Amino acid sequence: MDRETMVAAEGVRKRFGRTEVLKGIDLKVRAGEVCCVLGPSGSGKSTFLRCVNHLEKINGGRLWVNGRLVGYRHRGDRLYEMREHEIAAQRREIGMVFQRFNLFPHMTALENVIEGPVQVKREPVERARRHGLELLDRVGLADRADAYPGHLSGGQQQRVAIARSLAMRPELMLFDEPTSALDPELVGEVLEVMRDLARDGMTMIVVTHEIGFAREVADHLVFMDGGVVVEEGDPTAVLDSPRQERTRAFLSKVL
Repeated sequence: MDRETMVAAEGVRKRFGRTEVLKGIDLKVRAGEVCCVLGPSGSGKSTFLRCVNHLEKINGGRLWVNGRLVGYRHRGDRLYEMREHEIAAQRREIGMVFQRFNLFPHMTALENVIEGPVQVKREPVERARRHGLELLDRVGLADRADAYPGHLSGGQQQRVAIARSLAMRPELMLFDEPTSALDPELVGEVLEVMRDLARDGMTMIVVTHEIGFAREVADHLVFMDGGVVVEEGDPTAVLDSPRQERTRAFLSKVL
């Protein structure tokens, strides 16, 4: 694998019971690239994202992040799953932002942001606080550091969740439909934070229904359906001149 590849999936399969959700995903995301993943509900987008940081165990194929096999190690010709603490160590390098914000309701915004660095990475509290305040300022919430989640709007909570992920200093950020649970007028403030991350060169995989954001920010666009990658490539080319009939049918309903 070349040094410029951050994420590589080869023949990734995932099933739940008898239902095969991912049917052999091949995908590469280069370092510093924003990859947006589109597709109808049930196409396997979110499942694939969860496989990237081993929240879901794959049933076939291989996944690498920054040159390291995710969740498994080789012994001769066989693969063995890592122990939980080893998998947790891998996850520290991968930030993930979910549809729901999953903030601790009894902690302030700043306390939510610094919990990971202090408890997982054992950072000194004062250093974590300084970095946490810088991150809250970056997402436009410097004045809400002492607010509890219940006193924040959905958009503000999602921005805190992004700051919380960034506090772990990840090399890759995963976004699972980060605006789908927000009121329409709050979507823009979250997308602007993500645009800022893209401008700074953060490697990102974004599962989204925000076509305008994908067109503007993505370097690489993927359309999934039925557990496979139907089409991928330059965002403008895929959105304006899709090659596959299934892609054209989907876009005709969302554009």
